[in-house]
Amino acid sequence: MINIYTDDEIKLIKESGHITYETHQYLKQFLKPGVTTKYIDDLAGEFIRSKGGEPSCKGYEGYPGNICISVNDEVVHGIGSDRCLEEGDIVTLDICTLYKGYHSDSAWTYPVGKISKEKEYLMHHTEKALFTGLKELKAGVPLGNASARIGQYAKKHGLGVVHELVGHGVGHELHEDPDVPNYGIYNTGVKLKEGMVIAVEPMLTAGKRYVVMLDDDWTIVTEDGSPSAHFEHTVAIRKDGYEILTGEWKMAKEQKIEVEGKVIDVTHEIYKIELDNKLIVTARVSGKIRMNMIRILAGDRVTVEMSPTDLTHGIIKYRK
Repeated sequence: MINIYTDDEIKLIKESGHITYETHQYLKQFLKPGVTTKYIDDLAGEFIRSKGGEPSCKGYEGYPGNICISVNDEVVHGIGSDRCLEEGDIVTLDICTLYKGYHSDSAWTYPVGKISKEKEYLMHHTEKALFTGLKELKAGVPLGNASARIGQYAKKHGLGVVHELVGHGVGHELHEDPDVPNYGIYNTGVKLKEGMVIAVEPMLTAGKRYVVMLDDDWTIVTEDGSPSAHFEHTVAIRKDGYEILTGEWKMAKEQKIEVEGKVIDVTHEIYKIELDNKLIVTARVSGKIRMNMIRILAGDRVTVEMSPTDLTHGIIKYRK
């Protein structure tokens, strides 16, 4: 059965999703050579609980970790362990939060230090495949359109699409109907309705699409050992499109402060910006900039949105 959620329920899923989003932002600073994946997993559990949530993954069908941490050729469901991250690794954090009775789910793949061109290519196009698929979502449209777009995009860029793993509905339960494959045929599948909530999550490989499960009965890896990337958002279906529920929160208009400055450094998606008043702040790019794949480099002038309660961090809204 496919659940249709009210606006009030979607608001609660979005609150859950904000904790998931904040957990991503918190954890990525620790993804450095020498750090164990178990340490990352422990930090994730502590952070989610500090925000009033519970890690949805913990105990799900017996899963032992707080989140899923998958490195290099691990596609999904990697378990935190004594394994140390190494320079050149890519690591996927698949984070799920239960808050006030509602689940959210978002995965993102991150670099550890300097990575190969192959891995950069894989990550870039897997993320772009996600947003390419999301653009197909709106009430009244067959779900297969988004699946087809993701699969076509991956094929065009020479990447493997894992068939055995798919996105899903999410809300009261972590996994609900419908399945959301990353391949398909236009004008097929269930017709999307306003109020549906789904997790869209391309899982692509730099090699062939085939996967195998390790002896821990959880970790799924590429059969040929090629690296894999995974990007995922929980979204609500709206009349004229979709709403990301696991992204940044928008401040009320009267709370926003917009300032301008110049990017002076970029490290792992964290931008250091010298404002026109000579203050130095850090910022992330907005969801719109990320969705449209707008590159921001050192030396670029940008507009940064900040909260009056935190004048050291912000969100890059525009490139000048």
